[in-house]
Amino acid sequence: MAIHAEITPSILVQSNDQLSAMLARYQGFAKRLHFDISDGQFSPTVTIPEASLRWPANIQCNIHMMVVNPSMHLQTLLQLKPALVIFHAEAGEDLIPIFDKLHEEGIKAGVAIMKQTYPEDIEKYILAADHVMLFTGNLGQMGGTADLLQLEKVNLIRKISPQVEIGWDGGANMTSVRAILHAGVTVINVGAALATASDPEQVYRDLVAESEKKGVLF
Repeated sequence: MAIHAEITPSILVQSNDQLSAMLARYQGFAKRLHFDISDGQFSPTVTIPEASLRWPANIQCNIHMMVVNPSMHLQTLLQLKPALVIFHAEAGEDLIPIFDKLHEEGIKAGVAIMKQTYPEDIEKYILAADHVMLFTGNLGQMGGTADLLQLEKVNLIRKISPQVEIGWDGGANMTSVRAILHAGVTVINVGAALATASDPEQVYRDLVAESEKKGVLF
């Protein structure tokens, strides 16, 4: 069965003007947007707060929360009603009650795991989540190189929860996107490769086409 990727522009901004510019940049072709929010503690970067987020009604919104205390942000997120909220397994709280609250409001719950985290160590989160995101980049930054060794975690996650959606965040570009998709990741968040492109729509289409090529990966 063919696997199809969702190439999702990733937005990390520090002002409302930057947010407006990025939304305009992806208007007309992006079907799903991935917003990075950071509290300056879990990640050294301070972004706009989640309360400042906005997005077109016809676009699916995912919010990636790089925060120490998820419960402090929960009420605002419930009011925003995005499609998906992703918290880090490495945050300072138990995520299960957070996931329960999201699900009560019809919002999907996701867990992000960094390089040092093994899927079997957070089995309860994977079982409770709708989405597991492999975070292989640098917190609060775009760019970098995709650490493809982290793709070994895909099969480990599937053994725990066969149907869970798996995402990728970190260094996805034309040289890595096909390997990421063919390993079983179906939501590929792309930051710098789109944010710095002179023609982001064409790069988006090229990434989709590259990810779906068959044959030798390298």
